Amino acid sequence: MPILVTGATGTVGSSLVRQLVAAGHEVRAVTRDPGSRAAAALPARAEVVAGDFGRPETLVQALRGVDRMHLVAIGESLTTGRRILDLAKEAGVRRVVHLGHNDPSRDDDDPIESDHRALHKEIESSGLEWTHIFPGEFMANTREWAASIRTESAVRAPFGDWTSAMVHEADVAAVALAALLDEGHAGKTYVPTGPEPVRRRDAVRLIGEAIGREVRFIELTPDEAREHWKDQYPRQVIEWFLEMGRYLDGNAWVSPTVEEVTGRPGRTFAQWALDHAADFR
Repeated sequence: MPILVTGATGTVGSSLVRQLVAAGHEVRAVTRDPGSRAAAALPARAEVVAGDFGRPETLVQALRGVDRMHLVAIGESLTTGRRILDLAKEAGVRRVVHLGHNDPSRDDDDPIESDHRALHKEIESSGLEWTHIFPGEFMANTREWAASIRTESAVRAPFGDWTSAMVHEADVAAVALAALLDEGHAGKTYVPTGPEPVRRRDAVRLIGEAIGREVRFIELTPDEAREHWKDQYPRQVIEWFLEMGRYLDGNAWVSPTVEEVTGRPGRTFAQWALDHAADFR
């Protein structure tokens, strides 16, 4: 039976499709636009089909003949999740691996957090075998620096000592792969992180080493950061970033999940920078 991967052109979804195909599995990759450049970059052996979370009925054909699916919690799936799960059960799906989000530091009355937690409950009460995957910060988030690194070999950001055990998307996908294919993961929640804490300024240095030239970290004050980010993020998101930065203590929790689930250590940021050096050149 094919394994269904939603969000197949996303950071984790595309890696999961590649890993499943490499392992010899039949994959049905769902994307809103099968004609996109990102869809064209998926392995030729993957069956790429159209599907739109905002219109769950468009997933009926994609679900046909599937017994395992990877469900990414993004956009409309946060509000149409119940219908998607019902359609999955009707189609014969028995196992769902959910790539989602959970921030225990935020209250239930936070609109985004509330939607995510509502979907968690829908999944847990669906009658399907389920596994939650709530990754830490993605290493891929540093791609937002690509333009300034390419043009001026510099990154402007606040809080150079901001420390995070960022995770490689291929490791998140590897955890999802195990949960889809192997027994013993039903009813579990995994929180994969990278294998070590990384400071922002060190991440910039490691990208420079990967591309073969020095990249400077230029630290911004909070007010400078507000001005720098004003056209990139909503005001409330900027204030949330700055609020988090005020509580830096130089530490970051490292989860054992990747090694426990996959049997090997997680990939380092230095490896991620080498893997994605072309993005910054």
